Amino acid sequence: MDEFQDYVLLRNTYHAAIREVSTKLEILDDEFQVRYDYNPIHHMECRLKSPQSLFEKLERKGLDIRLESFYKITDIAGIRVICNYIDDVYAVASLLLQQDDIKLLRRSDYIKNPKESGYRSLHLVVQIPVFLSDRTEMVPVEIQFRTIAMDTWASLEHELKYKRVGGITSKMEAELKECAEAMAEVDRKMEQIHKEL
Repeated sequence: MDEFQDYVLLRNTYHAAIREVSTKLEILDDEFQVRYDYNPIHHMECRLKSPQSLFEKLERKGLDIRLESFYKITDIAGIRVICNYIDDVYAVASLLLQQDDIKLLRRSDYIKNPKESGYRSLHLVVQIPVFLSDRTEMVPVEIQFRTIAMDTWASLEHELKYKRVGGITSKMEAELKECAEAMAEVDRKMEQIHKEL
């Protein structure tokens, strides 16, 4: 088997891992609907890192562009889970991690400890078995849990900060952080109203 076919098979395996995790999340969301007449997940977005982005990351990490190096990258497969409220983020993440075939590799809570920029999200890197015709592969998947407000801020911040030629000024960065704080306050108020209903 040549290296190109190996790479295609690897991408297929990571794509299968995304499907496995997203199905688990959909099942949890469906169960909430049946039990509580409520869906904690607003929507999900799945992505497989593009070959160009993957090669750039390998280069930044000083890794050779070889099949073995890909296994050192934990965000080839990614799922963004957009929840209605902060409590939903933690509830869905906790229920997912309780499943027998999910192994937590890394947890970064940027909701309780926001990044300097104001970014908020709960990041999990989990490992999931993918059952292939001749073997079982343990594949990492990065999951970002956010509220609708956190996702709105992160999406616009990314557009402003990373897509703009020449970058942004320190004044703009401070204003973006203020916006993150305002969105966090909106999250808290909306959740309080939801709890009172």
